[in-house]
Amino acid sequence: MDFNYRCSICSTTYEITPDLTVCPDCSRSQQTDQPLTGILEVELRGTIDRSYSISDLLPIEPAYFPAIPVGNTPLWEPENLRNSSGFRRLYIKDDGSNPTASFKDRASYLVSAAARKFNIEDITLASTGNAGSSMAGVGAAAGQRVTLFLPKTAPAAKLVQALQYGARVFRVNGNYDMAYDLSLAFSKRKGGLNRNTAYNPLTIEGKKTVSLEICQQLNQAPDLLFVSVGDGCILSGVYKGFRDLVQLGVIPSVPHIIGVQAETSDALHRAYISGSFEKLPTSTVADSICVDVPRNGIHALAMLRKFNGEMMTVSDAQIIQAQSYLSSSTGLFTEPASAAAFAGFQKAAPRLDPDALVVVLTTGNGLKDSTSATLGIQVPKTLIDTVDDIL
Repeated sequence: MDFNYRCSICSTTYEITPDLTVCPDCSRSQQTDQPLTGILEVELRGTIDRSYSISDLLPIEPAYFPAIPVGNTPLWEPENLRNSSGFRRLYIKDDGSNPTASFKDRASYLVSAAARKFNIEDITLASTGNAGSSMAGVGAAAGQRVTLFLPKTAPAAKLVQALQYGARVFRVNGNYDMAYDLSLAFSKRKGGLNRNTAYNPLTIEGKKTVSLEICQQLNQAPDLLFVSVGDGCILSGVYKGFRDLVQLGVIPSVPHIIGVQAETSDALHRAYISGSFEKLPTSTVADSICVDVPRNGIHALAMLRKFNGEMMTVSDAQIIQAQSYLSSSTGLFTEPASAAAFAGFQKAAPRLDPDALVVVLTTGNGLKDSTSATLGIQVPKTLIDTVDDIL
């Protein structure tokens, strides 16, 4: 299999090199407070047989991947949810079971491997929390130095996790968008590899592996997949995996994908309706999908249009309810950003075919943000001394 970069706008092709991030020509038209222009995709050329491995479809050779077991996450068959919803072919892809308890390990794994291939030891990024702790953990396994820019609102658990892995962490007196800009400025001055979502083409490429796994586990493509959306990078990665399998003749078509955002942080949903991106201050209990400007917005919107995908929104109250219900009915405790995808399924279920093969992608463990999880439960306030106090 051969690989190169191709610009998602002008279709110019480039060799895969560590210094190339966005298209040099299209990025010249980049506007302030707008998504990235000139996103690069990995283009593959060749054929495979039915016994292919996922590494066959990645542009970095397996020898460069660090010794940490990323991927191969379980596909749950939630019996109670199937019974209560009437969807007998409902599955949950649990990516919170990755090594750092986050879907973001898929992107970090490929970025780390690329850094090793090109003899780069320093990796910089901005994150709402998961991508940062992910890159820190994967980087620790690879012996790489990770510099992380976190917004001041990042959950404490994600901050502690990144520090435990040995990352150098800078807390930014602002939101994720500010952290993103500062990390780019830092990389341009200090060098090394920048892992920022969408800005580094390998982040989308790494995230496509979830689609490859789902098809292998089901032995077919799902009819419908729900995914939480912030920057739009996971959404594009999911599309990329299915697109590659269609190109290679493994599946007949790209499944119907529904992206789910929080009502109060819905930039991509608004653009899906209006066709344009407008920067508005956002906030949501689902911190991992809270962004003012979706950096991969233009590319993600193009994928939604091309493959007739959907965008929808759910409220913070629906997210918290979905998180609690998912935990209590399946035993899967997932963070609010993950629960948004399940909340989307709950909201959309009345209009869906109950015989459809449906996958809900959950992207992070609930312990990533235990403070938010307390909003959906009753924490005992009374202390007891004896059993008589209960009886």
